[in-house]
Amino acid sequence: MDREIFDVLENRVEVLLRDYASLKQENVTLREENERLLREREEFKSRIDAVLVKLEGVGSL
Repeated sequence: MDREIFDVLENRVEVLLRDYASLKQENVTLREENERLLREREEFKSRIDAVLVKLEGVGSL
């Protein structure tokens, strides 16, 4: 009986450790994706700002 309890506990710990490793990797992936999206947003913002500056110049003609 005691052996079975330890086997179950050991299996649960192994599952938890695998899940933890998987979540850590997913976190890394999501951080990288977030950084990429932030850079992309900044690029779009710069492009939009440049277009707005051009439009302001057209309006003053």
